[in-house]
Amino acid sequence: MKKKNSLGKVLKRYNKIRYIGLIEGLLVGICSGFVVIAFRLALEKVKFFPGYMTNLCKQDSFYMALWITILSIGALIIRSLLKWEPLISGSGIPQVAGELKGYIEQPWYKVLSSKLIGGTVAIGMGLSMGREGPSVQLGAMCGKGYSRIASKSLTEEKLLITCGAAAGLSAAFNAPIAGALFALEELNKGFNREVLVSSMASSIAGNFVCRNVFGLAPIFDFSKVVPIPFSHIWLVLLVGVITGIFGAVYNKTTDFAQNLYEKISLSYIKILIPFLLAGLLAFLLPEVLGGGSDLVSIIAGGIPLKLLLILFLVKFLFSISCFASGAPGGIFLPLLVMGALIGGIFHGTFELMGMSLNLEAVIILGMVGAFSAIVKSPITGIILITEMTGNFIHLVFLSVVALTAYTVSGLLGTEPIYEQLLHRLLNKSRKNTPKQEANMDIVLETPVQMGSYICERKYKDLKLPQNCVVVAIRSHEIDQVPEDDIVLRHGDSILTACPRANLPEVQNALDDMCIRFDEE
Repeated sequence: MKKKNSLGKVLKRYNKIRYIGLIEGLLVGICSGFVVIAFRLALEKVKFFPGYMTNLCKQDSFYMALWITILSIGALIIRSLLKWEPLISGSGIPQVAGELKGYIEQPWYKVLSSKLIGGTVAIGMGLSMGREGPSVQLGAMCGKGYSRIASKSLTEEKLLITCGAAAGLSAAFNAPIAGALFALEELNKGFNREVLVSSMASSIAGNFVCRNVFGLAPIFDFSKVVPIPFSHIWLVLLVGVITGIFGAVYNKTTDFAQNLYEKISLSYIKILIPFLLAGLLAFLLPEVLGGGSDLVSIIAGGIPLKLLLILFLVKFLFSISCFASGAPGGIFLPLLVMGALIGGIFHGTFELMGMSLNLEAVIILGMVGAFSAIVKSPITGIILITEMTGNFIHLVFLSVVALTAYTVSGLLGTEPIYEQLLHRLLNKSRKNTPKQEANMDIVLETPVQMGSYICERKYKDLKLPQNCVVVAIRSHEIDQVPEDDIVLRHGDSILTACPRANLPEVQNALDDMCIRFDEE
């Protein structure tokens, strides 16, 4: 009886989330917005530093030694931060996804401070990494920090982490709708009304705060873009195929580079390599340094095909090297830049063949194709690029490119980049897994997807671990007591409660039963 009453309290508390999640999402979004503002302002202050140092080096050889010393100190700072808190490495998005699934426990205050410093140093020194991954992790840790300070339940904590992540992406790119969709498509892996409403509120709040500082202008200003005629649909499909192949190459090359870096025994040397490369490229090809948003504007202005090919090759190799080293920084922006370069190369090639295409339009197609092929979140990619460019005239063609690139990349046998990175992270170390807890303190709401094993089957066919309890079957907003003869249909949700320690096992079992396509 006591257990039944306890589960009733858990369910009652969960049902209240839908009403209070919006308000708490707003609060987390505001907090995340201010943190991302600090991060973006820091990056604005330091982004000119590599150019400043190279100018000094050209005047006096003394500054060359000083520049190398500064780069070495930057690498040492990153190494020290990684030693203090290893979970700040790379993008940070796999870490957030891992925590939501119960595999990882991030110390929010350590991650928040060290990611802010580490991301600023790495990107500020010229490493080819973006601000969006760190912004997502920073926002997520704001959500977790709020949860811990306010003594929220673990179920609420997961929701607030998701809200913070959505606000972080929104604030990084001025893309509130994409932030909310990212929370659903990439982090939540399914539609959940409570997550959508709360994440949307958080995303809008974070974006509102940032826009008061950075203004309303989109990230990319494509004022010369014109509609693509429908007679050119075959060119749009071709862009999708090319970016799909590129996505598969990128994901596999990233995996190869990480394996290569793991063979280097000295961790400091791993970090030092991209820093020294950044110092060298500051002289040879400064356009490839940093995330690369300025490079997109240069591409849109029109540059020779030969230079585009060189920029693409160097940007690709440099970005892979930076990310594989483990330095804190994202891949969103660099991969969008590479997509823009593919678009520019595509445009230049067809110009040589005597075919006139709108350069900015092809660049936009290349960016959405690269994102969809690598991240494998096509809906987020479509909306993200639309918000970043402030242009809606190519929404249909963006959708065609995104779905084509997504399909081609999938057929080539590559998994989503963040899942790939999460698997590597979990295989590398499991010391940061959550502590054992006996209470049924986490409620999961899992939607029944069309084509899944349990769809159109009875409740008695549901096979779940013994350490979880099905609290209710939710159908059309009505909670039913689980009974053997209840038929589970597409659109229904299964509410389960489990201890925090068993979350990964329960989550995987629910995904197998309710979400993943049944191949039998």
